[in-house]
Amino acid sequence: MSRDRTSLDTLVELAREARDQAGQNLAGEQRTSSQVRQQLDSLHRYRQEYADKLNAAMRDGIDPATMRNYQQFLASLDDALVRARQALAAQQQRVERTRQHWQQQQQRLSSYDTLAERREAVRRRDEQRREQHVSDDLVNNRLVRQRSSHSEH
Repeated sequence: MSRDRTSLDTLVELAREARDQAGQNLAGEQRTSSQVRQQLDSLHRYRQEYADKLNAAMRDGIDPATMRNYQQFLASLDDALVRARQALAAQQQRVERTRQHWQQQQQRLSSYDTLAERREAVRRRDEQRREQHVSDDLVNNRLVRQRSSHSEH
């Protein structure tokens, strides 16, 4: 029984380590997702500022070559925004896959913990039965001695 208990303890420990590692991976993916979101937000703000500059330049009067430069740069910012949104979507998918992996590891650990708890409950019950049996034997032996000492008198 002690060898089985040791094997189960090892499984619990390995499952705990796997769950903890999955949690660290999830935290890392969430940090990366936050960074990608911040980059997207910064790019969006920069594009808005540049569009505002173009609008101001158009109010003040702008030559066609400068206007084309503004428009080309805004188009390249729009392309960068599309790529940044795609990168964020891909990162969010990685976060979700990593979250699912963490949840699976947590479920595995919970299953092993439940088995360990059941095994410990059986061990305690068996120990209580052994103790009760020893106690009953002591009481019975005492009663036998008392009866035999009474019958001698």
